Amino acid sequence: MTLTRRSFLVAGGTVAAGAAMPGGAEGDVAATASASWQAAPVRVTGRGRLVYRRDGDGNRLPDFGHAGYHCGERPLPDVSPARTVGPVDGDNTGHLQAALEAVGRLPLGPDGFRGALQLEPGEYPVAGTLRLNRDGVVLRGAGSGSDPATNTVVRGTGTSHLHPPVILAGGADTWGPGTTLWAGQVPGTRTDITTDVVGVGQRTFRVAEPGVLTSGDNVVIVHPCTAAWLAAVDGGGTHGGPPWRVGAEPILYNRYVEAVDGERVTVDVPLFATLRRELSPSYVYRWDRARLVREVGVEDLHIDISYAGQPDQDEDHAGAGVALSLVEDAWVRNCTVRHFWFSGVRTTETTRATIENCRAFDPVSRLAGSRRYNFAAGPYSQQILFADCHATEGRHNFVAFGRSKTSGIVFLRCKGEGSHNASEGHAGWSQGLLYDNHRDVDPHEAMVTLLLGCRGNYGTNQGWAAVNSVAWNCTAGAPGRIVVQQPPTAQNYAIGCTGDVSGIGPFTEPAGWIEGSNRPGLLPASLYEAQLVDRLARTC
Repeated sequence: MTLTRRSFLVAGGTVAAGAAMPGGAEGDVAATASASWQAAPVRVTGRGRLVYRRDGDGNRLPDFGHAGYHCGERPLPDVSPARTVGPVDGDNTGHLQAALEAVGRLPLGPDGFRGALQLEPGEYPVAGTLRLNRDGVVLRGAGSGSDPATNTVVRGTGTSHLHPPVILAGGADTWGPGTTLWAGQVPGTRTDITTDVVGVGQRTFRVAEPGVLTSGDNVVIVHPCTAAWLAAVDGGGTHGGPPWRVGAEPILYNRYVEAVDGERVTVDVPLFATLRRELSPSYVYRWDRARLVREVGVEDLHIDISYAGQPDQDEDHAGAGVALSLVEDAWVRNCTVRHFWFSGVRTTETTRATIENCRAFDPVSRLAGSRRYNFAAGPYSQQILFADCHATEGRHNFVAFGRSKTSGIVFLRCKGEGSHNASEGHAGWSQGLLYDNHRDVDPHEAMVTLLLGCRGNYGTNQGWAAVNSVAWNCTAGAPGRIVVQQPPTAQNYAIGCTGDVSGIGPFTEPAGWIEGSNRPGLLPASLYEAQLVDRLARTC
């Protein structure tokens, strides 16, 4: 879905960035249509630019316009095939892995790719895990339909509960919650952030030793989880459960340095939480990028995971179809995954990735915790775009579960069907989640189907599970509900949403910013697309 033109859809037409609107050069787009309206936290000027307003507490709506492959600045590439193979009899794991490694030994081209392994139509039983662990390699099938005569059907045949994903793209050795955790500091590059307050939406701050950083550095920003910060956020909001421990929920951001000007450092992507020096002395260091894999893709596959028992009980099979782990600038597109027990597509230690036009259907597992997260942004996932994806029968069809290390996650025009629980931020101060034109239809019972708020003492005392997050132009099909609540020191937003929208959640907390419920004509129609276009227009 990556935008390649500088325009975005609004009610009643398309507005090109930089084009003046009727009603004056600086007039509001809303003036062009009496049925259209704009939200108070962000408005579109007559030139298609966005203007934000902070509330009385200093909160502002975040900027999500950097999500996706190469921060949304490039379309997903069409990589030329380097090798084409068909299925063999029996287990195809070794056959396909050898072909992937052959492509991985090719030199990188000027476009940064070695080539694609093209799979012919057919059925490919895979008992192990296919690993894309070299830069510039793409795994491509012939189509994502279920008929092997014209599509590529990868049959996951592993038979243990802890069986890893069918496909693992990235430098991680496992599909667990990361292997480096961005912890590798380049010696001599750590420096304290000296700015008293770095607010949501800001990307410039002062540091104590600017000479240790240079433009282009890949850095990690760390906001430690201190006793003072925990006191400011009500111990995490665990509602009778043990409060979060000191050190348990540090806020981390993976960024690039754009400029160093005296003591001032500017990074590429704005922040999604406010860093207050009086509560937590934050710092930044250059990351060593150990084992990080770049420019990999998985596309046009039908992944069907075999199982032997009852669909609501059996779990002795692969947990996921595709996992991205320890990877940057990656994608999964036009894939269907069926019968996983954990997720169809999952990310960990992943930045700047796009999951587009994918389906995660019919998970096979018990209806219990840590299961059926159909599309899942896990720990250390940032700037991830899920676009035009469809999930069925999930407990959490579209979820960010990486706690305070996960932010900048966009679910754009996604559809959840037959939900058993909410799409949501799941735990531990996940930040900067955007559900943009998200729809949830036909839930199994009256329930919260989209939650940006507090999960209290659920699970591992999950507490405030989503902060500085937005539901924009979303729809909750009856009897589903959208719940948005305000965390301490932060805000959540529900703007232009349709259905039952309120702050009444599983735990009593103040309502978030709720505006324009059941009112058509919200401008811009898509917040992510408008923010991306606005950013590209400003940098040209």
